[in-house]
Amino acid sequence: MVEDNEDVKQAVKVYKALGEPTRIKIAMLLTDERNLCCSDIGSKLESVAGSTLSHHLKQLTDCGLLNLRKDGTFIYYSVNREMAQKYAPYLLE
Repeated sequence: MVEDNEDVKQAVKVYKALGEPTRIKIAMLLTDERNLCCSDIGSKLESVAGSTLSHHLKQLTDCGLLNLRKDGTFIYYSVNREMAQKYAPYLLE
């Protein structure tokens, strides 16, 4: 059975985003702890520079794997559980 072309394109985006070890760590962290801001994520990962972390978060958000919520000057991230369940269910285990 051939999947819908849009599903295939979305799967490719998600898998490309998760193809980097730091991004998988971020996604796994956010499945356990929801609504973390960039500085909280950075302090838990320790070895990631702020600009690099922002890049990783943008990649994960652009593919739809992360949701973001703005509150003043802060942006809080959480895993889009529907997207994770569909394309990367191992993140939710």
